Amino acid sequence: MLVVQGNVLASRLMNILIEDAETLEYFTSDNKWTKKVSEGKSFGATEVAFDVAKKEPIGKFNIVFYISQTEQFINMDHGRGKGPVTSPA
Repeated sequence: MLVVQGNVLASRLMNILIEDAETLEYFTSDNKWTKKVSEGKSFGATEVAFDVAKKEPIGKFNIVFYISQTEQFINMDHGRGKGPVTSPA
């Protein structure tokens, strides 16, 4: 029987990313934003990603799992950063 630790499997196959809900860009390791999901910074836990996102100068954000093998997104959480609140046009 093959035993694989959950965190090893998740880190290789699944990324926890911060997505700007308005621009659909991903937070990178060098504190920038990119449209390329492959350049997004993967966080070890959703709670860590959520805490980082709340401090960023963005509006609405999503915490997503990205499964690279199937190119699927799973929206796990959402919130608002420190950016200005914009009203719909």
